[in-house]
Amino acid sequence: MTKDIIIALVVVVGLGFDFTNGFHDTGNAMATSIATGALGPRTAVALSGVLNLVGAFLSLSVAATIASGLVQTHLVTVTVVLAGLIGGILWNLITWLFGIPSSSSHALIGGVIGSTIAAAGGHAVKWQGLVSKVIIPAGLSPIIAGLIAATGTWLIYRISRNISDGARRHGFRYGQIGSASLVSLAHGTNDAQKTMGILTLALIANGSLPTGAKTPFWVILCCALAISLGTYLGGWRVIRTLGKGLVEIEAPQGMAAESASAAVILLSSHFGYSLSTTHVATGSILGVGIGKKGAEVRWNVAGRMATAWVFTLPVAALVGAGAYGVAAGIGGLAGVIVDVLILLALAGYIYFRSRKSAVSHDNVNDEWTGTVAPDQPESVAA
Repeated sequence: MTKDIIIALVVVVGLGFDFTNGFHDTGNAMATSIATGALGPRTAVALSGVLNLVGAFLSLSVAATIASGLVQTHLVTVTVVLAGLIGGILWNLITWLFGIPSSSSHALIGGVIGSTIAAAGGHAVKWQGLVSKVIIPAGLSPIIAGLIAATGTWLIYRISRNISDGARRHGFRYGQIGSASLVSLAHGTNDAQKTMGILTLALIANGSLPTGAKTPFWVILCCALAISLGTYLGGWRVIRTLGKGLVEIEAPQGMAAESASAAVILLSSHFGYSLSTTHVATGSILGVGIGKKGAEVRWNVAGRMATAWVFTLPVAALVGAGAYGVAAGIGGLAGVIVDVLILLALAGYIYFRSRKSAVSHDNVNDEWTGTVAPDQPESVAA
């Protein structure tokens, strides 16, 4: 009975992480379309949520990487998985509070690695898999996406140089609907699977599934629904930073950024790389700023984001290790419950802090003044 309650709590916390992943990463697909007016804010997040749901069913390569490619599964316990998820959730919430687009993927991976090391030592981590499947793609993906986006932007303005600005904006806004939709679909094929892999790992550790088992359909369905719901609610703080804080984007640039992001994310999903869609989207947006002559790129904002990226894995790992220490120190079901209660208390505090400077669909496109929250926020939506 105790064992069943613990695995049930792990599943609930895992879906909670997937929910935060959804609203944290909505901006990766829709920030540029919202910024250029190609899609209304509410329409954009609804469309993104539906396509995330569809994309989650298209591939399981990334889920397999997460479930077996990063840690020694026979050394992982259900408590280790729970602690790792807590590390990922708290990093997602903290960066969301400050409107920093950071990697939910790396937060989750860092949390699980930290809790695994705390429980079983460094030998339980597959370091080669971590480097080849996570760290190297993290470094290369924004550069590759940025180069593709910069090249695409230059070509778009070059080819359409004889078209009036008004006609060009109008046409590419329609194009953005398609390219943004493709990013949302690609996001579902990559990010939704990370929690699928973690929950599969937990079920294997619990003895509910044999070692090497494939992800059950109910896990796929629940994770797809959780990330889609989070996407639909809209992570307006992060959307604002990506759409208004980095570059003042026009429709042709938006389409170039989204197309570059979709191409890189889909390719990584095909090869099973646990890619950060945030890194890709940010690299693409910076690329379109570089690719358009005279465009202003706010490198100070980009610098803050890059700093957060560097700290994501180690900080999430420390939180995951700490959460494991609390749960293991108390022991059994009581330790797991204490961990969950601490998570709920911290999540509630972060949420209420965010209400002091609310960003919503009403003010997400207000002029950038150097901070995430506009000077006079108009509502209290998330």
